Amino acid sequence: MSVEIADDYRPSDDEEFMNEKQLAYFRRLLENWKADILDGAKQTITNLQDESGSLPDIVDRASAESDKALELRTRDRQRKLISKIDAALRRIEDGSYGFCEVTGEPIGLRRLEARPTATLSLEAQERHERKERTLRDD
Repeated sequence: MSVEIADDYRPSDDEEFMNEKQLAYFRRLLENWKADILDGAKQTITNLQDESGSLPDIVDRASAESDKALELRTRDRQRKLISKIDAALRRIEDGSYGFCEVTGEPIGLRRLEARPTATLSLEAQERHERKERTLRDD
């Protein structure tokens, strides 16, 4: 079932949490984000193919190689992000989107807008990070 939402629609705390409109909003947000990443990846491929290694100056060549390496690292991070976006889209389909994996409580609209792939509530995320820090410090 597809729900039409206005382009300027923003989820509100006054609505039922993860109602059809909110789910459609986050689905659109995630799909647009994924499309932007994929478009950027295509542009990176084009740039890498277009740029030749025929720069005469060794410093220019080194700078170009450094730029390429940075771009590839960025794209690799975004590739990993796509899998998180796909997982979030699956959670929308199975009805678990927006709810903390640990507590089952709502994650919160503002957190989901800031990080649409979030799987933990702010409190659960903070506990997780404290635990990670403690383990890392040992």
